[in-house]
Amino acid sequence: VAACRDTGYDWFEQLLQNLLKSEEDASYKPVKKACTQLVDNLVEHILKYEESLSDSDNKGVNSGRLVACITTLFLFSKIRPQLMVKHAMTMQPYLTTKCSTQNDFMVICNVAKILELVVPLMEHPSETFLATIEEDLMKLIIKYGMTVVQHCVSCLGAVVNKVTQNYKFVWACFNRYYGALSKLKSQHQEDPNSTILTANKPALLRSLFTVGALCRHFDFDQEDFKGNSKVNIKDKVLELLMYFTKHSDEEVQTKAIIGLGFAFIQHPSLMFEQEVKTLYNSILSDKNCSVNLKIQVLKNLQTYLQEEDTRMQQADRDWKKVAKQEDLKEMGDISSGMSSSIMQLYLKQVLEAFFHNQSSVRHFALNVIALTLNQGLIHPVQCVPYLIAMGTDPEPSMRNKADQQLVEIDKKYAGFIHV
Repeated sequence: VAACRDTGYDWFEQLLQNLLKSEEDASYKPVKKACTQLVDNLVEHILKYEESLSDSDNKGVNSGRLVACITTLFLFSKIRPQLMVKHAMTMQPYLTTKCSTQNDFMVICNVAKILELVVPLMEHPSETFLATIEEDLMKLIIKYGMTVVQHCVSCLGAVVNKVTQNYKFVWACFNRYYGALSKLKSQHQEDPNSTILTANKPALLRSLFTVGALCRHFDFDQEDFKGNSKVNIKDKVLELLMYFTKHSDEEVQTKAIIGLGFAFIQHPSLMFEQEVKTLYNSILSDKNCSVNLKIQVLKNLQTYLQEEDTRMQQADRDWKKVAKQEDLKEMGDISSGMSSSIMQLYLKQVLEAFFHNQSSVRHFALNVIALTLNQGLIHPVQCVPYLIAMGTDPEPSMRNKADQQLVEIDKKYAGFIHV
C-alpha cells in the first residue's frame, strides 16, 4: 500500500473483494480469517509504533509507515467494515492528531473514513464515545482545510444520521456558516468594494464550502432540523450560493460552484432550476470563461454521477438482501430517470468541451461522458462522433480512453459503430 500511494489502490480493493466473495457460501473461510489476523496485527503494530514514539524524541511525527498502516486498515474497512468494528475505539483518538505535515492530514482523513464505515455497525456504542467523535469531528471541520472538512462532514453524516440522531448539534453548525454567508451577502449588496469583504474573504470561502458539504450529507428541510419552520432551506441555500457565483473574484465563484455541486447531490432536482441550467451551460459554452470554472462544473457533474452510481449499487444490494420478489428494475429506473434527464440538459455543452484547447477540460469532459455511457443514461449515438474525434487527441491517455469507450459501445450494441 505504501508503494502504491501515487498509483491508486483499485487493484488491492478488487483483490480483497474477489477473494472474500469467492468464499461467501463456503463453510471454511480462510481469507476472512487471514483478513481478521492482518487487521488485528496492523492495529497492534500502530499501537506499538505509538509507544515507541512516546519513548523517543520524535513525538508527534507521523511517518509514512503509520499512514500506510492506517490507509491499509481503511481499504479493509471499505470492503469488509465488520473487520474493524472492535477497533473503532482504538482509532478514535487519532482524530485529535496535531496537524502540521501532509502525513498528519492523511492520518485524520483515513481515520474519519474508517469511523464513517464502522461506527454505524457497532452494537450499543457508549454515549461518551459517540459524543467525543462528534466533538472531535466538529473541531476539525471548523479548523482545517477542504479535504479534512469533506471527510469529517461525511463521517459526521454517518454518525448522526445512522446512530446518534444528534440533529441539534449539526443544525447549530449549519446555522453558524449559513448565518455568516447571509451577513456577507448583505454587506456585499450594500458595498461590493468594501474592505470588510476583502478582510473576510477566508471566512467567505470556508462558509461557501462548509454549507455545501453539510447540505450534501444532511437534509435540512427535515423537521428534525428546522422544526415547524415553513422556510425552504434548500431554496435559501441555492439562492445564497447562486449569489456568490456572480462575484467578481474567481476564487469565490469557484467555491460557490463547489458548494452548489455538493447541494445537488442531496437535491438533484435543483439542477432543473432555470438559473442553474443557465449558469452551468454558460460556463461550459463561453469560450472566454475561466478554465477553473469549466473544470469545476464538469467535476460537479462527475461527482453527482459517481454518487448516483454508488447509491444505485447500494440500493441494488439492499433489495437483493431484502426481497427477491420486489421489482428491482423499477426501483433503479426512477433514480436513473432523474440522472438521464439531468445529463440531457448539459450533454451538448459537455461534448463540446471535448474540443477545448486545455487538456484538463477535455479530461473531465471525457470522464463525465464515460460515466454517463456506463450508466446507460444516454444513447451512444449522441456521443460516437465526438469519441471518434477524440481519437486524434494529442494526449495518448485521452485517445486510449475514447477508444475504450468506443469498444464498450460496440460490445453493447453489436456492430453499431461499423454501421
